[in-house]
Amino acid sequence: MRHQKKTIKLGRTAEHRKALLANQVCSLIEHQRIKTTLAKAKAVRPLAERMLTLGKSGSIHARRTALATLRQKNAVKKLFDDIAPRSAERNGGYTRIVKLGQRKSDSAPMAFIEWVDMAEVVEEKPREERKAKRKTAEPKPDRTEPERVESKAEEPAAKEEKPAEPSAPAAEPQPKKRRWFGRKSSEEK
Repeated sequence: MRHQKKTIKLGRTAEHRKALLANQVCSLIEHQRIKTTLAKAKAVRPLAERMLTLGKSGSIHARRTALATLRQKNAVKKLFDDIAPRSAERNGGYTRIVKLGQRKSDSAPMAFIEWVDMAEVVEEKPREERKAKRKTAEPKPDRTEPERVESKAEEPAAKEEKPAEPSAPAAEPQPKKRRWFGRKSSEEK
C-alpha cells in the first residue's frame, strides 16, 4: 500500500518531474491560467501554492528558495511583485482547477488551472476599435481581372547589349557515375 506517499509521479523520473512542474508553475505565473491535463494540474497545484506562500513572506530567503525551485528570474520577480500582493489577505486556496472534458486525440481529461485572484486574462477590444480597425485596412484588390505582367522585352533597353562572344566548343558531357548507399557499382570498379 502507498500510505503517506503523496507525490504524483506522472510517469516520469524525479528530475523530469521537477522540471515539468517548475515550468508549469512559471507558465501559470506568466499567463495567469494554463490548460493542461487534469493529473498535471493536480500535481502543479501544491507547488504553485507553496511558491505563492513564499511570495507572500517577501524575504530574501523566500525569494532565493523560490528561484532555486522555479529557475526563472522573471517568473520569481512577477510572483513576488504582482501575484503575491493580490493574495495577501487569503490564507491558502490560491489556485482553482476547472475541468474541461476530454481531449479529442487521446481522451485525456483536460483542465484549466488558474489563480483565484487573477486579473483579467483575456482583454477584449471594444467593438468600436475593431470596426475602426477594419475600416482603416486597405481594400483587397479585385481578383476578377488578371493582372498584366510586362515582360523584359517590353521594357525599354537602357543599357546597350554587347554582341555575344564566340565561345570555345562545348566539351562532351560525361555520364554521371551512379552510386548506391556509398558502395561502388560494377561500372566504377
